[in-house]
Amino acid sequence: MELRHLRYFIAVAESQSFRVASERIHVTQPAITRQIQDLEAEVGVLLFQRTTAGVVLTPAGELFLREVRVALSVLTAATRSAKRVAAGLEGSLRIGFVENSGWEGLVPDVFARYQAQAQDIHLELLPMNSPEQVESLAAGRLDGGFIYTFDELPTEISTIPLMHRSVLLAVPRQWGWPDNRTVCANELNDKPVIAFPRYTYPAYHDYLIQACREAGLTLNVVQEVTTEAAILSLVSAGIGAAIVNAGNLGRQPVRVQLLELSDLPLVIPLAFAYPRQNQNPALARFILMLKSLHAEMID
Repeated sequence: MELRHLRYFIAVAESQSFRVASERIHVTQPAITRQIQDLEAEVGVLLFQRTTAGVVLTPAGELFLREVRVALSVLTAATRSAKRVAAGLEGSLRIGFVENSGWEGLVPDVFARYQAQAQDIHLELLPMNSPEQVESLAAGRLDGGFIYTFDELPTEISTIPLMHRSVLLAVPRQWGWPDNRTVCANELNDKPVIAFPRYTYPAYHDYLIQACREAGLTLNVVQEVTTEAAILSLVSAGIGAAIVNAGNLGRQPVRVQLLELSDLPLVIPLAFAYPRQNQNPALARFILMLKSLHAEMID
C-alpha cells in the first residue's frame, strides 16, 4: 500500500465518481480505477459500491475513510515537523555560558534574538565555567558554549572568536577608596583578597598569578570561592578585594567599587565553542545568528 493509493481513495470517496476524481487530481480514470482495485485487494474488502450514478462507500469504506484521513493528517504534521527540524526551527538546543559573559552585550543579545526567532526550539541555557563546558562539549552533553579560551582545546571542538575582556579591581565601598581612581596592582600588597581556587580553571589561574607577579603583586588570599557571584558577595561584605572580569560592570553590586588597574593588562578571550561533528540544525541556525549579530556589533 502506497500513499497514492490512499490519496486516490480519498479523491474518489469525496467525489463519488471515478471520472470527477480523475479530473480533480489530474490522473487518468483507468489509472485511478486500477489503483482502487489494488487497494481493495490489499485491504481484503470492498470499499466502494458501484452504481449507475457513480460510486458510494460501503460501511467498511466509510470506516476506512475516517482512519485514512487521521493517518494522512498525522503524516502531514510529521512531514512539516521534520522539515522545520531540518531548518533549525524545531527541536532542542543546549548552550553553556560563563555567567559573567551573560550580563551585557553579545551573549544576552543572541539569546534574546534566538528565543524570539526560533520559538519552537527548546533552548536550555546552562551556566558553567569554561573547563566544565569543554568537558561537556566533548562528551556530547552540550551543543555549544560561550567559554574563555586559555587552554588548548580538543581537536574535535571548533571555536568562533568573539571578543576580549579585561579585568577590574573590585573593592568594598567601606574601604573608602575614591570612585573612578586608577589603581596600581602593587597597592593590593598585604590587602586581603578573595580569589577562586586553582582547580576551577588552572590555565586562567596561572595566567592571573603570573601577571600579578610581573606587576609586583603577591596576592594575600584570605578566601577562595568558585564563582564570581560568590566573590563579589564577599567583597560586598568587606572580606577583601578581588580581581574580576570587566563583564561584571553589567551587574555591579551597590557595596562594591569597580576600579581600573593601570598595570594589569590581562586579556580574557571570549569564544563560542561547539563540537565540529555536531549535526543539530538548531545549532547551525544559532551559529548563523551569532555570526550575524557579532558582525553588526563590530561594524
